[in-house]
Amino acid sequence: MATSRRATAVWQGTGLQGTGTLNTANKFFNNTPYSFKTRVESEAGAAGTNPEELLAAAHASCFAMALSFAIVQAGFVADELKVEAKVTLDTVDGGFGVTGIVLQLAGRVAGMGEAQFLELANGAKAGCPISKALGAVPIHLDATFAA
Repeated sequence: MATSRRATAVWQGTGLQGTGTLNTANKFFNNTPYSFKTRVESEAGAAGTNPEELLAAAHASCFAMALSFAIVQAGFVADELKVEAKVTLDTVDGGFGVTGIVLQLAGRVAGMGEAQFLELANGAKAGCPISKALGAVPIHLDATFAA
């Protein structure tokens, strides 16, 4: 089963002073603004999004879904999986680079033990498609569990 999604980025101006918009066919992104300023000066996102935020959203959602599949395969259903992904952009070799990702997981799965939950979470971290695509970046998992 192959699937694909598309997004269109339009940029105008210089890298430092220019601005861009993002669009998707389903209008989830509908002329959503992004710029260098939203990348490094507006961490709260009030002025628009940035590539690192989009990467964090993709990773958090992919990881949560992969873990959910693993939990079901183990015979349980997650009551809640809350995942926050933090993508760090830093100066690397005279430019910018993504230097790390932290997945902060809080999970509740009735009837499952913590050790099994952590084992499945680590498997999902290694196996989700976005984690695989980001294999060049260190990914750290911080997990808390409630039965």
